Amino acid sequence: MVNEVNVDPKTRKDMPKTSYSKPMIGSTGKTGSWRTFEPVIDYDACNRCRTCWLYCPEACISVDDDGTPHIDYDYCKGCGICAQVCPKKCIEMIRNDPTLEE
Repeated sequence: MVNEVNVDPKTRKDMPKTSYSKPMIGSTGKTGSWRTFEPVIDYDACNRCRTCWLYCPEACISVDDDGTPHIDYDYCKGCGICAQVCPKKCIEMIRNDPTLEE
């Protein structure tokens, strides 16, 4: 005979926060000014899978209704996680050269 354990069903609100948790942009302020590399998306190669959006630790990638990702460079730290997880490899990390902005 198997012992039955009564477990109360939990709602999503009762579950612990995980990577599924809703990110908050700018919780630590604008950080993009000290970025060394910046992600550049090749929209022709992008299949709009939203993987970059899901894994961005700073929540600085937003997506349109059709799934097109857009990077907010005010908050992007240039960590490169989006480029690493992109299944189509359509995000390239480009060296940020501040002399080009002058």
